[in-house]
Amino acid sequence: MTDDLENRLVTHNSSKVKSTKPYVPWRIVHTEEYNNKQEARVREKYLKSAAGRRWRKSNIILGD
Repeated sequence: MTDDLENRLVTHNSSKVKSTKPYVPWRIVHTEEYNNKQEARVREKYLKSAAGRRWRKSNIILGD
C-alpha cells in the first residue's frame, strides 16, 4: 500500500528494504486504487491471505 508507486518501486529495487532485497529486481504487474486507506488495507490483507494468493494465481498472469 502506497501513495507513490514509482518511489516504492525504486526503494525496493535499490535494496533498501530488507524483506524484499533478495528478490530484486521488482516490477509492477498489477495495481488497484482505493478511495481511502481503510479499503486499501482490507484488500491488501486479503491478497496476502491463502484465498488472496489463490486469487492472484488465477487472475494475474506473469509474463517474461
